[in-house]
Amino acid sequence: MTYSGAVKVGGPADVHELQNLMISKVAVGPMDNNAYLLRCRATDEQLLIDAANDAGTLLTLIGDDGIASVVTTHQHGDHWQALAEVVVATGARTYAGRDDAEGIPVPTDVLVGDGDTIRVGRVELTARHLVGHTPGSIALVYDDPHGHPHVFTGDCLFPGGPGRTTRPEDFQSLMSGLEEKVFSLSDEAWIYPGHGNDSTIGAERPHIQEWWARGW
Repeated sequence: MTYSGAVKVGGPADVHELQNLMISKVAVGPMDNNAYLLRCRATDEQLLIDAANDAGTLLTLIGDDGIASVVTTHQHGDHWQALAEVVVATGARTYAGRDDAEGIPVPTDVLVGDGDTIRVGRVELTARHLVGHTPGSIALVYDDPHGHPHVFTGDCLFPGGPGRTTRPEDFQSLMSGLEEKVFSLSDEAWIYPGHGNDSTIGAERPHIQEWWARGW
């Protein structure tokens, strides 16, 4: 099966099968949020990125094996509507950016800073703190030893540009952070955003100066 990353609310998950990691993507809720279930192929441990909405769909995706952890990419409400229910059902450990945790109404067990490592089984994800969409947004980078990097960007980067900011200084901060911490990755790096279809660094890189010029 070929992974496309194109999913619809109410539709099936799309599964990206890597050598060490399986990534299942679903769309949930009225804002078409993406949620990603990561499964270590060596240990079967699972991690969920953004319990955004529709706990029933997420718990069905998780299955009987449960999850060890849930990472919330940022504090905006559309990214944690199902978090409380998922945590109660699974006992998962919660992770969020250090500067966004207070804005998430489910207690954060592990406060995450730039460069911190989050593990799912034998797989390591590196957190990248990106300031601008929110104060404590985090992206997660899986540097696949058997291929190219995979980046879960939350609402900080989409196909077509950075996430929404409300002040020029926030836009400048977000763009600078993206250039330093995300666009430093190879063109083959795969982007998994918080809403919509996937992309790659190579597809987005040529447009950076356009984004700077338009200011959003």
